[in-house]
Amino acid sequence: MTTRTWHKAMAALIAAALALSLAACGSSSKSSTGSSTSASGSSSQPGKGKPAVTLGDKNFTEQYILGELYAQALRAKGYTVKLKSNIGTSEITDKALTSGKIDMYPEYTGTILSDLAHQTKRPSDPDAAYQAAKTWEEQRGYTLLDKSPFADSDALAVKPAFAKKFGLKEVGDLKKAGRFSVGAPPEFKTRYTGIVGMKEAYGLNDIDFKPLSIGLQYKALDSGKVDSADVFTTDGQLQKGSYVLLKDPKFIFGFQNVAPVVSKKVLASQGSGFTDTLNTVTSKLSLEAIQKMNAAVDIDKQKPADVAKQFLQANGLV
Repeated sequence: MTTRTWHKAMAALIAAALALSLAACGSSSKSSTGSSTSASGSSSQPGKGKPAVTLGDKNFTEQYILGELYAQALRAKGYTVKLKSNIGTSEITDKALTSGKIDMYPEYTGTILSDLAHQTKRPSDPDAAYQAAKTWEEQRGYTLLDKSPFADSDALAVKPAFAKKFGLKEVGDLKKAGRFSVGAPPEFKTRYTGIVGMKEAYGLNDIDFKPLSIGLQYKALDSGKVDSADVFTTDGQLQKGSYVLLKDPKFIFGFQNVAPVVSKKVLASQGSGFTDTLNTVTSKLSLEAIQKMNAAVDIDKQKPADVAKQFLQANGLV
């Protein structure tokens, strides 16, 4: 299949995945203002007159999409939302939250525990991870809203030939390769959900770390510049079947469902409609849907705002 043909096929799949509730689609206006499927009435616009909210997102494709999904859905309900996109890593975005520069942002439950709370004890399941993360956030004056059906965690990807050569199925199997290289964002080197966990949990001490900007991992793998790369399990590139994801039986990468982290004060001032709107969006985020939205941006080069709008329209949320 040619690249052009594959892109057309992907576009068709994305459209099909996004069109989950076509009958419920309503009209929408520009994302800067938002709209509602109902013409008028306070029940359809619970955000009218509420204080403005600043929503942030982190520094990669999925986060840009999530930020747009939440911002556009809230605007459609009359809320005034300022979106600060591409803030940075979890650590940087969390500082933006705690310093009051943003009021909320979507985060991953395992990332909260490992990279923000610095807990190395692995929760036994996704629900346990969510509850532990929520408890930690509430001690700081924040809380988590509902978690997404999908989970997106870091994973180590290798090319099929490399996996076959050394019989690689799990992260620990990388010992068979001797010294090997890992391409990943700079913060991967100092995180337990990264090199630290690979060494402590799996005894992988013969690692050549090569820092890469997010988005360059697959190119580095394809060109042979790295033997393995840190990727996200919801990456659209994985749909091509050109990579092998190594299993993580010791869960160093954690359980990574998405949940909005929100200031308790903001929730109190915005009312129940604010929470309901965000939870409704989150409930629609299946693994298939988020993978296809990521692919629409990364592979088909659509804008995150446009992809988010298509999804929200297909689900009757704008």
